[in-house]
Amino acid sequence: MKKNVLILFFILFSYSIFAIDVKNVEPAFWWAGMKNTELQVLLYGDNIVKSEVSITAKSTKIKEVVKLENANYILLYLDLSGATPEKFDIILQQGKQKKVIPYEIKERKQGSSQRVGFNASDVLYLIMPDRFANGDPSNDAIPGMRESKVDRNGQYTRHGGDFKGVSDHLDYIHDLGVTAIWFNPVLENDMKEGSYHGYASTDYYKVDRRFGTNQEFVDLVDKVHTKGMKVVMDMIFNHCGSEHYFFTDRPSRDWFNFPDKYVQTSYKTMSQFDPHASNFDKKLSADGWFVETMPDLNQRNPHVAKYLIQNSIWWIEYSGIDGIRQDTHPYADYDMMAQWCKEVTEEYPDFNIVGETWLNNNVGVAFWQKDSKLAHPKNSYLRSVMDFPLTDIMNSAFDQETTDWGQGFSRIHEYLAQDIVYANTMELLIFLDNHDTSRFYKKEEDTSNLNRYKQALAFLLTTRGIPQIYYGTEILMAADKSEGDGYLRRDFPGGWAGDKVNAFEAKDRTPNQNEAFDYTRKLLNWRKGNEVIAKGTLKQFVPYNGVYAYERKYNNRSVVVILSGSDSEKTISLERYKEILPKSQAKDIISGNTISLGETLTISPRKVLILEF
Repeated sequence: MKKNVLILFFILFSYSIFAIDVKNVEPAFWWAGMKNTELQVLLYGDNIVKSEVSITAKSTKIKEVVKLENANYILLYLDLSGATPEKFDIILQQGKQKKVIPYEIKERKQGSSQRVGFNASDVLYLIMPDRFANGDPSNDAIPGMRESKVDRNGQYTRHGGDFKGVSDHLDYIHDLGVTAIWFNPVLENDMKEGSYHGYASTDYYKVDRRFGTNQEFVDLVDKVHTKGMKVVMDMIFNHCGSEHYFFTDRPSRDWFNFPDKYVQTSYKTMSQFDPHASNFDKKLSADGWFVETMPDLNQRNPHVAKYLIQNSIWWIEYSGIDGIRQDTHPYADYDMMAQWCKEVTEEYPDFNIVGETWLNNNVGVAFWQKDSKLAHPKNSYLRSVMDFPLTDIMNSAFDQETTDWGQGFSRIHEYLAQDIVYANTMELLIFLDNHDTSRFYKKEEDTSNLNRYKQALAFLLTTRGIPQIYYGTEILMAADKSEGDGYLRRDFPGGWAGDKVNAFEAKDRTPNQNEAFDYTRKLLNWRKGNEVIAKGTLKQFVPYNGVYAYERKYNNRSVVVILSGSDSEKTISLERYKEILPKSQAKDIISGNTISLGETLTISPRKVLILEF
């Protein structure tokens, strides 16, 4: 009897040692009916390379089995050209050992490919989930994760914000009048420190558990949609976190750039379009690592490229998001990123992607936009790019006395006069600030200047492009980048139980905050559904006598914006503006007053008028 027990124990023990162990299957499922009929399934486990691979599917076929130099990886390429929705098994066999992995090709939701991405009719509201609101304190600390504590006093520590916190305040966001929410990265960021910001992904198929579950993210997207708003998801293809198993157990030597040692990027991405650039500079800017904890993925490796492209499509199809913001877009391989944009557009023709194109001039930004003449014969297929140069100008123009040359609104006029470099100015993302820049108000004491705020917001919401507002702008949150990035990303007051001030409620806001909030809310809700602003042409006039005026026009309707860039009262002749003033009076949507438009117009210091015709 004892002998039989020992034999049985030996068999079970041997099986546990030699059993095929698969730790990851990515993606865990897919869909029939996609335009691209090749599916890469990444299998990761201990020494699985020796396995024979088969599937039990009826309509799905194996196209290729790729065994990488690391014995822990197998890439299974499936042919879905004739695939119908079905469940089947992927089988790994090593002698008598067998691992059966259930897999499913799902049916797509009806109309999935026809989703409408964000565009110039939208205003994006940027939220860093960890710093907006904590709706579920139970997920603040997750046992086993490398950074498991919350410390709201730390700039770079986790504060506990989550999906539930956003969900709890969707009425506030909707009432404000924005039409889309852009989330800073929500994927798992299991790093030892600084994980709150999300830009060092350690799992491409799971959201960070300290925000919630995958299903909770899907539920949040659905809830946003029920309120008529869209969701933009932040993605990072240039790099992953150094704790990702891709890096700790590399699939192949060429999975990362500079595989032998850490080489930092120069951050000089202008070398990607500089006609005089050296090969050294091009390689360093694109292949160098962003920081040491963010190893640089090699998108020229076709398996890496396929993995990343599929991952983004998986999230679109699975979660229902309406757009993507791609981090550090120019730091990745141009050709691969163009292929990604092209494939996403083929699957979802009206989906939109905006690339972070942080360059100091419009030529550099324009190079990265779809159909840019500056990049011809190449094409990035990237619909939207971020207008950082305009941000820089806006952050000083509203402080300066406007002169005929080079000051105040003359700088804005001159910059927009150069829009000829852009393939499509209506697809530019425009913003006063974001999570990486100083806020529009650097210091609290400056927020008393509401004229600055009102003029800047009026311009942002009526000029060409897709406006983005950073959370807290509507309550005059202030921060200077010189004090640290974490300071730019402070908690929204009232997002945590026990906060002394709840800025989600008017009664807890200061008079200035309420004035700013009400003004913002009024403009945003006026802009919502306004085709003149979403689709109209832009005609601007050279600033004269300290006044800047422009028109937005669509069909037989128009909006005229008049901005005083002076600290003194101005009386201007309206003769020069006759072509955009079809009537002798118009309603100012800000004050609600009817403005007479005779021979002259007297405008108060730093005043803004938005006139509808």
